[in-house]
Amino acid sequence: MALTPRTSPLSRRTLLRGLGSTAAVGALAGCGVQAAYVQPGDRAAPDASAADKRLTWANWPLYIDTDDDDPTRRPTLDAFTERTGTSVDYVEEINDNDEFFGKISPSLMNHQETGRDLIVISDWMCARFVRLGWVQEMDRDRQPHVAEYLDPLLRSPAFDPGRRYTVPYQSGITGIAYNRRELGREIRGVADLWASDLKGRVTLLSGLDEAFALLMQGNGVDITRWTADDFHTVCDQVSKQVRSGQIRRFTGNDYTKDLVGGDVLACQAYSGDVIQLQADNPDIRFVVPEEGGELWSDSLMIPDLARHKANAERLVDYYYEPEAAAELAAWVNYVCPVPAAQAVLADSDDEETAALADNPLIFPDDRMRARLAVARDITSTERLEFTRRWNVIAGL
Repeated sequence: MALTPRTSPLSRRTLLRGLGSTAAVGALAGCGVQAAYVQPGDRAAPDASAADKRLTWANWPLYIDTDDDDPTRRPTLDAFTERTGTSVDYVEEINDNDEFFGKISPSLMNHQETGRDLIVISDWMCARFVRLGWVQEMDRDRQPHVAEYLDPLLRSPAFDPGRRYTVPYQSGITGIAYNRRELGREIRGVADLWASDLKGRVTLLSGLDEAFALLMQGNGVDITRWTADDFHTVCDQVSKQVRSGQIRRFTGNDYTKDLVGGDVLACQAYSGDVIQLQADNPDIRFVVPEEGGELWSDSLMIPDLARHKANAERLVDYYYEPEAAAELAAWVNYVCPVPAAQAVLADSDDEETAALADNPLIFPDDRMRARLAVARDITSTERLEFTRRWNVIAGL
């Protein structure tokens, strides 16, 4: 087979910066959604899938394979339509988790359709939708490939045991990126960020949900069951490093500019971004710290009252076929949630594509997998307090 690796130098995480956790707090407080909590799946709509072979899918920009000669074509999606006869209105409208939450939450709170049958948001935001009862349970009878091929590491996050309401679209690792040549040594753990030769040349991610877990892991914390004390310990440590001048600044997804430009030598980073940076600068390294790294996902969900649930479920399952998963992985370069896709890539006639099968940032090896964990999410009762403290430290 001849899969085509991505050629774009951009990813959705490098292109887009979040609006910050403050927006999420404001959205929750301003909308009064605490009173809207219901059991997930309580409010389903009649499914029109059998009579209406279509669905609307909302996703992030630059998060699906495209044809190099015709960027309007999406090969995997086109193949799904050709096979099933189901047309997909694919909308690249999600630029930020909090922004999208604010966009569709009024409809969901008022028991109205959102106009979307499938959405992709980050798991920490998925947790909020699940708690609010704004997502429908998926029918695994329509998803045999999900049942068979979903990575065991991603099968049962704390907010959705058994992945009844969410299915990972793509995954990734939060770790540390650094310039090996400029630094002149290796980085192995979170504590290495506080070394004297890195003073003023370290950045951390500004978003609370993106930053805290890796820092806790540096303290030896099991992030699947972290506590409020663990959080405040991290805040005390980071505050100290801010006052000492060790941390240059807190960044959104623009940390890559500082790293490539040489202003920063080490930073919190996402695995998918580093793969792309390494294409131009092999001196940039990515490390999963010895104490562990955070494995996260952007997941597919079917919103409450979606009218084409069965069609959406079949599309989700299609992307868990190893061949489709491999084609998508070759383009997006994040951690593939379908380990079986590795063998498909390895069999590619294209050497560059086949090499992706050996990249541990796309298919983590056993040694790396042993150090990865999915963090317990921040609960609604914790969020307001934690966000206020973190934002003061990060200057948000």
